[in-house]
Amino acid sequence: MRRFVTMTCLAAIVVLCAPRIGAAQDVTLAAPQALQDSGLFKYVLPRFSLKTGVRIELVADPAEADVSLSPDGAGRAVFTGPQATWRMTVLARSSEGAARFADWLTSEVGQRTIAGFEVDGVAPFGPPKPAEAEVAEISFDGDVARGKTLSDKLCGRCHVVRRDKKMCDIGSTPSFFVLRALKDWDSRFQSFYVLNPHPAFTQVADVTPPFHEERPPPIIPVEMTLDDLQAILAYVAALEPADLGAPIRHQ
Repeated sequence: MRRFVTMTCLAAIVVLCAPRIGAAQDVTLAAPQALQDSGLFKYVLPRFSLKTGVRIELVADPAEADVSLSPDGAGRAVFTGPQATWRMTVLARSSEGAARFADWLTSEVGQRTIAGFEVDGVAPFGPPKPAEAEVAEISFDGDVARGKTLSDKLCGRCHVVRRDKKMCDIGSTPSFFVLRALKDWDSRFQSFYVLNPHPAFTQVADVTPPFHEERPPPIIPVEMTLDDLQAILAYVAALEPADLGAPIRHQ
């Protein structure tokens, strides 16, 4: 009996003296008081800790934190809350617990957990809005007036290239104004000489191969230089796109 009691006491001492397994992974999280008072962390953090064994301690000062959440700064947007987009900055990059929390918070599970928090039946927090892609303005260095003249001379036999000459085209070919309305109009014009039917009758100096002697062009060839093409591109870029109406909507 005495031996059993002694071994039990030794085991208890070992347990009390041993460091906590999760202590090295504990993480401090800095967030404004308003966000802490929202109740979000009381809902989210226990679920993370239960899943990972990593305990999160809330602090007010980012200088004392491993991870910081704020409505501004250059951190990664992780969720939106009432009138704010909250961004996360991992301050302790060597902390395994901080890395696990950051990964979890941005994961599908973490995002669902955030969205699952409700106040009076309303979810005040949700995923961040996708960033809007910046639309680069397309411009070309060619001479617009020269491009208009070249378009009329080289392309006007098939396409409508000017609004005052609408009846001088082949009916099956789109006008420059319709082509200008397409999202990829610039790439279409820059590579037009490889798009059918142009290869059969188009020559761009130092770019396209000469016509095969056994397959001459079916019409008078369109011959131009890259400078000519740059001028045409500048002219087309300046055109007002045709109104193609709303996209077709399928039921």
